[in-house]
Amino acid sequence: MIKVIDAHIHLDMYTERDATTLLSELAEYHIEGLLAVSRHLDSCMSTERLLKQAPEQVFAAYGYHPEQELPTEKQLNDLIEWIRERSSTMVAVGEIGLPYYMRLETEAEGRAFELAPYIVLLESFLKLAVSLDKPVVLHAVYEDADVVCDLLEKHGIKKAHFHWFKGSHSTVERMIQVGYFISITPDVLYEEEIRSLVRDYPITLLMVETDGPWPFEGPFEGQQTHPRMIHAVIEQIALLKDLPVEEAALTLLNNTKRFYDIPSPHLF
Repeated sequence: MIKVIDAHIHLDMYTERDATTLLSELAEYHIEGLLAVSRHLDSCMSTERLLKQAPEQVFAAYGYHPEQELPTEKQLNDLIEWIRERSSTMVAVGEIGLPYYMRLETEAEGRAFELAPYIVLLESFLKLAVSLDKPVVLHAVYEDADVVCDLLEKHGIKKAHFHWFKGSHSTVERMIQVGYFISITPDVLYEEEIRSLVRDYPITLLMVETDGPWPFEGPFEGQQTHPRMIHAVIEQIALLKDLPVEEAALTLLNNTKRFYDIPSPHLF
């Protein structure tokens, strides 16, 4: 069985016991590594501890998740400085992006939502990524993705990974033309929107992820999200692309390694 990489997981959001167990099971399930993203400074510190616990399996990304309150100026400066000091041990800046779901909830409650400060926050991290020469891991769906595409072009960023992406056909075409990557979650087994996206997006620009510990439905109902689910995702992608599973798995693995410039000890 070809090894796989979970290209987006919130490892720090598992309990310490569950995270340790998960890491100990990776070899059993042919999981070569995990791209562990972060949400704020405390989250980044937790991710770093997990990296030190399993340096051959955890690839760290540090950032500030957009679906939360804005950081203070001091919090932002402290986080950016913390990240700068760890540029040599991280593979990307992320998770960063725009607060699509929080904005919807706020507006549904009849309250106004000010997006502009979140755009300023995102640009702070895009500038950081440019200065560190690191790719970015993005939370940007539907119309937010077009705003983010504009910002990526503004800052000259080519290596962008939109995780669990959803968007219009025109946005998809735009992202394909530029060469932005997206990653596919276990809901590809039961969500037609994601299945259609897989059919349209070139496999050369795809990765696979769990976004754990986020729970899934369908055949995964009631299960704790685990990187082993990636194998079922790859099987579905192969089916939708009419490719042998082994070919799809190898392409997805190598896509992830090239994108994140995973060090030579991990090369397949």
